[in-house]
Amino acid sequence: MSHDHIRVPLVQPGTRAELAEVESRIMAERGRVSLLYQVLLNSAPIASGWERMLTAVRNQTGIPADLRELVILRVAVLNGAGFEFDAHVPHAERAGVTADKIAGTRQPALPDAFTPLERLVLDLTDRMTRDIVVPDDVMASLREHFDATGLVELVATVAAYNMVSRFLVALNVAH
Repeated sequence: MSHDHIRVPLVQPGTRAELAEVESRIMAERGRVSLLYQVLLNSAPIASGWERMLTAVRNQTGIPADLRELVILRVAVLNGAGFEFDAHVPHAERAGVTADKIAGTRQPALPDAFTPLERLVLDLTDRMTRDIVVPDDVMASLREHFDATGLVELVATVAAYNMVSRFLVALNVAH
C-alpha cells in the first residue's frame, strides 16, 4: 500500500542510531514498529513518551479489555480515524467484543446490543469526544461502577485515544 498521502516521512526502524533505545522498547511492547510509530519516530521524545503513555493505558490499567476496546473503537468512529478503528477490531474481538457491538460503535445512536455499563462508558466517550464537558450526572453514574483509580484510568483512556485519532487524522495516517 502506498503511504504517499502521509504528511511526514516514515522513519524506517534501524536507520537512526539515536532512536535505537525507543525502537527496542516499542518492539518489546508491541512486537513490531507499526506505521503509527514510524510516523512518531520523527521525534524521539514524542515517540518515547507516547509509547510509555499508551502502554500504560492499554496494558497497565484495571479497565476491562472489552470496555477499553469499545472506547477506542467509538473514539475512532467519532473522529473519523478509520486506520485506528481497523487496527483495533482484532483487539476488540480478542477481548470478547461481539460483531454486533463492534458494528454498534459505528451507529450515531447506540443500539440495544450494549449492556447498561457499556452504554454508560460509551456515553462518557461521546461526551468527552464531542462535547468536551461531561455532565455531573454522567460522572455520578460512573462512580457507582468505578473507584477514583478506575475513573482516572477510564477518562485517561478516552483522552489518550482522542490524542491518537487526532494525530492520525491530522497527518493523514487515516485509512
